[in-house]
Amino acid sequence: MLHPTLAGAQLRRESIQLEKDVAMRTHDGVMLRADIYRPSLDGKFPVLLQRNPYNKDRWPSGSWPSHSPAWLASQGYVAIIQDTRGRYASEGEFYPFRDEIRDGYEAVEWAASLPYSNGRVCLYGSSYVGATQWLAALAHPAHLAALFPVMTSSDYYQGWIYRGGALELLFSGFWMNYLAIDTLSRRASQATSTLEWTEALPLADYPLMAMPDARVVAPYFRDWLDHESDGSYWSRWSIEKNYDTLKLPAYHVGGWYDIFLEGTLRNFTELRKRHPGLRHYLTVGPWTHDSPSDRKYGGLDFGPAAPLDTDKELLAYADLSLKGKKKRNPLAQRAAVKIFVMGENVWREESEWPLRRARSTHYYLHSGGGANSSSGDGVLSVQVPGKEPFDSFVYDPRNPVPTTGGPLCCSRELKSGPFDQGKVEARSDVLVYSAPFLKEPLEVTGPVKVVLYVSSDVPDTDFTAKLVDVYPDEKAYNLTEGILRMRRREGWDKLAPPLQKDQIYRIEVDLIGTSNLFQKGHRIRLEISSSNFPRFDRNLNSGESVLNGRNIRVARNQVFHRGSHPSALVLPVVPR
Repeated sequence: MLHPTLAGAQLRRESIQLEKDVAMRTHDGVMLRADIYRPSLDGKFPVLLQRNPYNKDRWPSGSWPSHSPAWLASQGYVAIIQDTRGRYASEGEFYPFRDEIRDGYEAVEWAASLPYSNGRVCLYGSSYVGATQWLAALAHPAHLAALFPVMTSSDYYQGWIYRGGALELLFSGFWMNYLAIDTLSRRASQATSTLEWTEALPLADYPLMAMPDARVVAPYFRDWLDHESDGSYWSRWSIEKNYDTLKLPAYHVGGWYDIFLEGTLRNFTELRKRHPGLRHYLTVGPWTHDSPSDRKYGGLDFGPAAPLDTDKELLAYADLSLKGKKKRNPLAQRAAVKIFVMGENVWREESEWPLRRARSTHYYLHSGGGANSSSGDGVLSVQVPGKEPFDSFVYDPRNPVPTTGGPLCCSRELKSGPFDQGKVEARSDVLVYSAPFLKEPLEVTGPVKVVLYVSSDVPDTDFTAKLVDVYPDEKAYNLTEGILRMRRREGWDKLAPPLQKDQIYRIEVDLIGTSNLFQKGHRIRLEISSSNFPRFDRNLNSGESVLNGRNIRVARNQVFHRGSHPSALVLPVVPR
């Protein structure tokens, strides 16, 4: 079937030609294979190229996140989906990120040289397929004209495998397991024939019993754990460190509950700032990493306007950037930024991100020393604190705070998005600070951070923060969250000295950003703790490495909020 978007269009299946498993030989002799969908008409057409590690054969009719190549071909494009090195129909060994720069460069130039190509290429796709775009762009292929990266990152240390110095445990473990399946299958089929296996004696030596473990099938996972600080291992693939050379227009798509939101926002803001003559677009909706095509995420319904037709957005962008079509092109008429304001559940166009008119407002933490749980005495207020006792809680890695919604990927057991945090906030190891009930709506749109003054009685620990919208029925829905591992407090590439008992440290926890209208009768709330598991790995509080740590220490962590140590939630408040 063709994509549903074709309904009503006067196009026939006969208008498209499909070439399966078209081979491209790389510089080192590896054959990468692609499916090519193209118009049957004679002529030369611009190319939409996707380099995908998730099996090109899964997407013939269009399925998020890869759009419909058949439909794109029917609109006058050569649509190509290529299996990346070492994946499915392509030869070689897969190692995330490592070969995408050179292979991506060669794929773009190969696609541009096809007899039905006019030489203008746009890369497109989501998640790791967004990473293959940025990595190819680092090599500056001459025929790469534009990018369409959806829900992807700007750095593969901070914001992909690690965040705030903590391991993205749930995501990295799932991703490694998912990637290893095809690698294991390939190794099994390449080793010998199954008929030969039947001759093996004893049956305890049956070849399948001796298949390699993850250290062989997915050696990169151990490498990720072994490189828990930023450095040369990660910097060779960093997009952020190469912004000055990335002189390409792009349409960036992100979700407020997407795990890679930080990278989406940073790619847009930094590239637009450094290359003001290039056209960059940004669209951010209320979506999780799973899909931008729904209206309901987690426990909330964002209304009928929430879904995004990414096929139509891609087509409008391709028409503009590859064909120069401005007439009747909705993208040519809109502002550079389009954001979904949650709480109000409306789309709004802006000329910039972040918004210059937003006022950085400090909501200071207050309590009488008992902010533990939502039943405690924690308060948020714009009033600067005076003499107040600190708050403390016990963090035991054997009983971590459970992950409840948020920007996750891609677990079947734990769902991403907004969920009621009531059970989390009932715990004594979660500090809860709530502002008074709002008398008028208040919009928060832009970057969010928390400034904390903290201490601990262990060599290392984590501090987590979560911004919450409390509804009149007391349901508390998470908006955005962050974490900081204290041994990374001086930089992702540095190992800070062990914490000293009774010493107070000033830290900032980055909560990335959001756009939410806190309605009248709602409350702004902040949660502070030291774990969010299994999204992040547990800090064992011992200072041991992520790879080899096993000794657990229980921490007593303290948060100070007084005149000399004014801990605060910093929000971008938009006047109305």
